Order: sequence, then structure tokens, then C-alpha cells
Amino acid sequence: MMRINNKLLEVEQHGEGDAMIMVHGLGGTANAWYPQANLLARSFRVIRPDMEGSGRSPAKGKISIATLAKDVTKLMDKLNIKSAHFLGHSMGTIVCQHIAAGSPARVKSLALLGPLAEPPQPARGALKDRAAAARGSGMVPIADTLVQVALSADSRIHQPAVAAFVREIIMRQNAEGYARTCEALAAAKSADLSKIKCRTLLITGDEDGVAPPANVQKLSRAIKGSKSIVLDGCGHWTPIEKPSEVNAALMNFYFN
Repeated sequence: MMRINNKLLEVEQHGEGDAMIMVHGLGGTANAWYPQANLLARSFRVIRPDMEGSGRSPAKGKISIATLAKDVTKLMDKLNIKSAHFLGHSMGTIVCQHIAAGSPARVKSLALLGPLAEPPQPARGALKDRAAAARGSGMVPIADTLVQVALSADSRIHQPAVAAFVREIIMRQNAEGYARTCEALAAAKSADLSKIKCRTLLITGDEDGVAPPANVQKLSRAIKGSKSIVLDGCGHWTPIEKPSEVNAALMNFYFN
């Protein structure tokens, strides 16, 4: 545990080299990056926090994209990191975009999986409803629903361990922390994408309903010089559903 901004965050670190910070999404933890961390820690100093309200990091106050971004930059300060490569998944991609736009000198590159600039209006209401459901009924019904809607058909049928992982990671979230994180995502606004100047890679799945390919291609056009990749048979849990394909894309991004 590390004390960051007067709150406690669980932070895992592995490897040596340039710093690389991995920011998970709604319902995620540091373990959502396990397949990527194992590979990239051979070449980078990989840092994976459980963000406030998620996993092993308790929710202390109101959570917002701004508070999450501030926690990441303060974590960098505590670890004496001036700049880092950033990986984000889902809501974590919004956090990374805000850091890259607001503090460009701190971001060497962005790799964004299941990326979005901000939720569309219908999703904002659904996220508020999900927050209420977490508080009222707990995490198991939410976990069961998301296994069905957030994973690709291929993952559900042919990768039952992926479905089990997603169900477990969501149902083990603290309900209040998850609810506050839902509300943070519901209120999220896009960063000024014109201010993002670093190398950027966007990866999504062809069955990703949160970050559908057409939306990701639009996001790629808004981030100058970025590149996008669409993975076949992949839903929204990109790092877990297609670890080999994601790892190959990342290695090509960093080393070619």
C-alpha cells in the first residue's frame, strides 16, 4: 500500500527500465494487465495501481476522472518518475488521455485498449443505474450481466476461463467503490485531444460495444498521428480476451 493524496492505493511494480504505468478500467484491477505486465516487465519498470475504489484500494471520497488522474501523477511524484509510457483500458483510457493532454511532458506514449473519449449520452444514464444496482443488489448480478454483454461470443464459448476471470474480478469489487467509479465514468468529459502529441496506439475488438471500431477510428483521427487496430473475435476486455494479439501489437509499437 502507498499513501497517495491522503488515500491508500495498492501498487504493484515489476521490472527495470523506462517507467510504464498501466491504468485499469471500471471493474478492473492491476490483475487485468497480468498478461501484458509479465511480458513488458522484461524491458520496462511496470507499475500497476489498483485505482481508488477498485480492487484492494478503498474508496475514501468522491471519485472522478480528475481525482484518478491526479492520483496517477502523484504516484509518479512519489516514485520519482518524471515521465512514463502509459497503457489504459476502458475508463483508464480516459484518465490517460487527460494526463497526456494536461501534462504532455509526463507521457512518453499512449497505448489505449477499448478506448473512448467519453461515454455517449445513453451510457451515462445506464452507468448511474448500474451504480444504484451495485448499492442495492451487490456485485453478483452485475458480474453475470457483464460476462454476457462485455465479452465476445468467441470468448464466452471457447475461453470459459476468461469469462470466469471477468466474473470473479467484478463480483469481488467493493460495491460502494464500484458505484462511485460508475458515477465518475458517467460524468466523464473528453480531454482536449488536440493537445495529445505523443505516439499513440488504439486497440479495440470487433465486438466491443463500449468502444466499437467506428468510434475508435473517429478517436484515432482526433489524436494526431495515432494508429488503430481492430482485433477479430474480441469484446471489451481486450487485454484478457486477446492477450497474445495485444502483446504482439504492443511489442511492435514499442520496438519497431
